[in-house]
Amino acid sequence: MHGRIYERRCDLSPNGKLFIYFAMNGRWKSETKGAWTAISRVPYLKAVSLFAKGDCWHGGGLFLSNREFWLNGGTGHTELRAATDLHRSADGHPPQYFGGECLNVYYNRLQRDGWIMGKEEHQGAALFEKKLVKSWTLRKLAYSEIGAPPGRGCYWDAHELRQESTGAFLGFPEWEWADYVDGRLVWAINGQLRVARLGRGTLVGEKLLHDFNDMKFEAIQAPY
Repeated sequence: MHGRIYERRCDLSPNGKLFIYFAMNGRWKSETKGAWTAISRVPYLKAVSLFAKGDCWHGGGLFLSNREFWLNGGTGHTELRAATDLHRSADGHPPQYFGGECLNVYYNRLQRDGWIMGKEEHQGAALFEKKLVKSWTLRKLAYSEIGAPPGRGCYWDAHELRQESTGAFLGFPEWEWADYVDGRLVWAINGQLRVARLGRGTLVGEKLLHDFNDMKFEAIQAPY
């Protein structure tokens, strides 16, 4: 696929087997109208369900279960292909509305996955917090701005760690993504996925999980 995938409008099914994504290639006279929402089998992009959109407002969606999903701005889609074992929910929309671009999916996805959204902005960003072990709190600062720092899009995240028992504060503006997974802190930075455990006032045992920088495009046909 030659185009742009809007990562903040995407989601994985709870079992990790399906991927819903919104993409655009600007071929406005094609069958997908130049922008579309698709559901594929991980890790491929070939659609098992396909919905033409025609513009970049809304699009994408969220999984409600392994077999049920919600389309963001669903009335603006034209169904081209539908998997018989998947159900599109007509009334499963998230409880909050955050506009017609990426944030409507992204902010609702974060809250579904255990992040608590602050009522006020923090340092000019929407604030999301997740309570961790040993009195640590992971903070995600979700920026939405024009004139972002070099290497960032108009939507980008920074992260902080605070430990109530020690008063420790650790700032990580360079982390592109972070979460707490299976008892470990995991984050993405400079094309790498890294992991560490939470200690007293610091991170312990940091190590590399995978370095993606050497990866190059390879055309692999989906086996379905």
